Amino acid sequence: MSERFTLVGLSDSAEPRLDPAAIAAIGAARIFAGGERHREIVDGLLPAGYRWITIAPPIDGVLSQLAGEDGPVVVFASGDPFFYGFGATLQKRFPGASMWSFPAFHSLQMLAQRCMMPYQSMRHVSLTGRSWEELDRALIAGERLIGVLTDARKTPPEVARRMLEYGYSGYRMVVGEALGGQNERVTHCTLDEAYGMQFGKLNCLLLEAIEPPKRRFGIPEELFDGLAGRPNMITKMPFRLAALAALELGRARNFWDVGFCTGSVAIEARLQFPGLAVTAFEKRSECDALLERNARRFGAPGIAKVMGDFLEQDHRALCGGDGVDAVFIGGHGDRLDELFDVVARSLTPGGRVVMNAVRESSANAFAASAASCGMELAEPLRLAVGDHNPVTVMKAVKPG
Repeated sequence: MSERFTLVGLSDSAEPRLDPAAIAAIGAARIFAGGERHREIVDGLLPAGYRWITIAPPIDGVLSQLAGEDGPVVVFASGDPFFYGFGATLQKRFPGASMWSFPAFHSLQMLAQRCMMPYQSMRHVSLTGRSWEELDRALIAGERLIGVLTDARKTPPEVARRMLEYGYSGYRMVVGEALGGQNERVTHCTLDEAYGMQFGKLNCLLLEAIEPPKRRFGIPEELFDGLAGRPNMITKMPFRLAALAALELGRARNFWDVGFCTGSVAIEARLQFPGLAVTAFEKRSECDALLERNARRFGAPGIAKVMGDFLEQDHRALCGGDGVDAVFIGGHGDRLDELFDVVARSLTPGGRVVMNAVRESSANAFAASAASCGMELAEPLRLAVGDHNPVTVMKAVKPG
């Protein structure tokens, strides 16, 4: 394995301006790695007889090739190799190797500079080969300036489409294409305009809030779409917030809402805790569209929805094998014992399960199920609001 990696950051310029030490490292090496685009940019700087390792999926194969090299390797990357770049991958795979880095401005820095925009408070998001999760979190959190790295599928029009779909229309977009290159272009547009435009493959974008994003703390139940003819089939706001407090979601990573119905608990949890992974379960097919409509109405993207009988799901796969930290039982179909058994096995040590019980028999059943699973019952919280029936917030904790 090579004892030294030199990482050289590039812009899209065909004539890169490199540090003299980086040029010296290039001249002394015979093994180079980077994308095909990087090779086109630096080909004239490489010594005769060089060997090139193309960095492209599958990355494990690339790392295996690098592990087999004995001499120094120069690795070319876009912008800063340690900003969503290959530098961190090398550190993880070769923790004992020495590294030098010669970064360039990364694309979001360059775009902010083109716009003369202070960017110290920018929230960085990468969609390159990733899910929407980082962008969803930034939008829900109400970030005022978001820098987004795109890819061939999550393009500026697709970003605009998703934002408009979930009601985040109070942003304007700036798209930078081929920054630093001959075909550089910077486009200022609204989200509606961006949705109908086309951009080159090499692009990134900035999202700047033009009005403060509105964040709710507690959504009145009458604002949700509900089941036809079943207006009371929703967890009322005061009881919903009490249950979320009991679940201690501020220190949770994964949360399950079992029997989501309108989606009120899952949506509230998603909005109050943007970093929380929320999975909502429901077997009634008519609730599928309800969650979709309500999530869009209140700007809660990223809720994982699982339709079908909760007891028939692959629960280990759904929590990534790491366990779930908090579970709300919104419905159990008179199978509370079976449900509790699955939940108890899925919970992490210290994990919480909460249920709002209207009837005393339901509260007693919860306490009995918790005891049979070896869980510790917390002090019940009894609430009465207006003309609503009193509700007892039941909570059990898995021993740590």
